Amino acid sequence: MYIGQQLHFGLFIYPGGHHIAAWRHPDAASEQVTELDYFRRCALACERGKFDSLFVGDALAARESRGRVVGEVAINNLDPVSVCAAVASVTEHLGVVATLSTSFHEPFLIAAKFATLDHLSGGRAGWNVVTTSQDQAAANFGREPHMEKSLRYERAQEFVDVVRALWDAGERPIAHRGRFFQVEGSLGLPRPPQGRPVLVQAGGSPPGRAFAASIGEAIFTAPTTLPEAQAFRADIHALMAACGRRPETVKILPGFSPILGSTMAEAQRKEVELDELVHPRVGTWMMSEYLKFPLYDLSPDAPVPAADVRAANPDLSPAAGAFLDRCVREALTIAHGGRILARSRTHQSFVGTPETLADHMQTWLTQGGCDGFNLLPAWFPAELDLFVDEAVPILQRRGIYRHDYAGPTLRSHLGLAVPEPVLAAA
Repeated sequence: MYIGQQLHFGLFIYPGGHHIAAWRHPDAASEQVTELDYFRRCALACERGKFDSLFVGDALAARESRGRVVGEVAINNLDPVSVCAAVASVTEHLGVVATLSTSFHEPFLIAAKFATLDHLSGGRAGWNVVTTSQDQAAANFGREPHMEKSLRYERAQEFVDVVRALWDAGERPIAHRGRFFQVEGSLGLPRPPQGRPVLVQAGGSPPGRAFAASIGEAIFTAPTTLPEAQAFRADIHALMAACGRRPETVKILPGFSPILGSTMAEAQRKEVELDELVHPRVGTWMMSEYLKFPLYDLSPDAPVPAADVRAANPDLSPAAGAFLDRCVREALTIAHGGRILARSRTHQSFVGTPETLADHMQTWLTQGGCDGFNLLPAWFPAELDLFVDEAVPILQRRGIYRHDYAGPTLRSHLGLAVPEPVLAAA
């Protein structure tokens, strides 16, 4: 915990909203999710709220169950780099973070895309570095089924090394010979304005955490309780120290999905409205996919079969394991567990007033649970506007959130220095 630390905010924009049924809500602008104005309005709200960045995810395969496409959302994500470029053109300060996978792209292409985005935005670009584990995605790219997890991260580490070398070298050529990649030549571009676009990561498994600690400058994570968040942050800082990195060179931002009302009763009414929009089969589908265990033939009122799930999947992800523990601890039925997943996609959900939200965020900040939050509004744009206009002023009055931007780049928003170039041998 750092004395005088202030909150950082990113917005994770998701078509229709982060509640799985939000696209059905009458206040959600679901019919606009392929239009520039939808993203422009959300971006301008973020900039009004002095957010660090707008974060765009990626989807490399349609969601399927038993051979059927079951999206149950407004749409899959649009191309993230295109969205970020469009958003950068209508804002002046807001950082733009796009997700692209190391599993199905090439280092030169990624380096060129993000160097271009950083130049065009005046130094506001970030890359959310992910690996992909979906066999459907592999099939879409004409690849073999996905790599084993530790190998995926080993490949991703070399991938990032090549990308950083290309950014550092600018117009000079590199000559990389590695286990996974052989890359010669240069981008033919000046070094990006930030030196390197900001690297974002979201590792939760042991290999993912190690990867995040080695390269991440902002880490998107998913603890739902303060003790979990404190333990995650302490673990990341310890892993960073082993890599020779200082803890202040990373910002840890848990996902946070608020439902706000002027009173607690109003917020709870909104929560019930959203939950009633979830079809039971959608919750069952989400749980089956998340736990990698078929629940379709069980009664929605049956308890979650935790023992059977663990026996079938001894290597569940840490987040899925924590959710399964909650199912046991709270004796959740399949229907109830599905509603929880529908509400926040396993991230922390919050129901309350702007004042109680400020209390909650201040506690997490001052007790060492995070450096800020990646905001996941239930739907867009109204719930984002509510957070910006009602919660942000409270946090500013408490002195734990900025009143204005300190500089023009994403690195300046995050308090990160421009890295010195480490040039690869030509």
